[in-house]
Amino acid sequence: MRAMVISEAGGPEVLQLRERLTPRPGPGEILVDVRVAGVNFFDVGVRRGRMAEVPGMEGAGVVVETGGDVHEFAPGDRVAWLTIDTHASYAEQIVLPVRNVVAVPDAIDDETAAAVLLQGLTAHHHSTVCHPVQPGDITLVHAAAGGVGLLLTQLIKARGGTVIGLVSRPEKAEIAGAAGADHVVVSTGDAFVETVRELTGGEGVHAVFDGAGGPTFSASLQVLRTHGTMVFYGPLIGDVPTIAMNEIPRSTRLTYGALPDHIRTREELTAYAAELFALVERGELVVRIGGRYPLAEAARAHADIESRTTTGKLLLIP
Repeated sequence: MRAMVISEAGGPEVLQLRERLTPRPGPGEILVDVRVAGVNFFDVGVRRGRMAEVPGMEGAGVVVETGGDVHEFAPGDRVAWLTIDTHASYAEQIVLPVRNVVAVPDAIDDETAAAVLLQGLTAHHHSTVCHPVQPGDITLVHAAAGGVGLLLTQLIKARGGTVIGLVSRPEKAEIAGAAGADHVVVSTGDAFVETVRELTGGEGVHAVFDGAGGPTFSASLQVLRTHGTMVFYGPLIGDVPTIAMNEIPRSTRLTYGALPDHIRTREELTAYAAELFALVERGELVVRIGGRYPLAEAARAHADIESRTTTGKLLLIP
């Protein structure tokens, strides 16, 4: 089978399509034909640091073979998965521990299953645990036209919240608005502070969801109201902010949402994934596919996501 292998740490060009031995499942594992693999910005960090030989933390496909002690799945079953620690989804086939796998309902297509799992669970974590959104909450969502931002906007709206969506380019404003953002602000860096203050009557927002990193971190803290919550979730590469305790505005909360803490058990993964799939089936959560690339063109997908010009979810199709 073929896989995209990181030949050395570096730019997109180090991703090379290589022939590899077909893996075999062991006890508690399944072998899956990959139909769709998701592309995430974290994969860029994996490539730059060569943190894995084959990148890719999520996908959807069909079970080919099961190892010993596997009773949940059988050949022919459609599944989706997360491999946050082991990666390896940029391939035609992958061996997966059953604990990382969920069944895909018949009503959910492969692309949607691959696109909603990692980013959808991230958005679910942020809006239900990091800051449990209440009816009437006013929130600020960074990168509101991106993969996480679009899903987060919809989940906040479903919980009765108001969304101020930040986008970096005017052409992204319509996309964020279509996802349900009540106000869309075109801004780069920290230029949004005054506008957000005006939109909230000077009070500030109940919560900020900021995955942009250093350039916006301080400004995000400035738009919080008293007892507001800053939910920071990235990036894990590039400009990561540091802050002293006396730099945090008084009577506010700062939390760093990490997805593995949301799905510590297979039961949690299965339950939350089922919740997301049900929202999709009811039409209450719409997944936007921003780009589809052949597996061999993973380098182009990486270049595009690094350019910050993409919207929605990028997918690789083996």
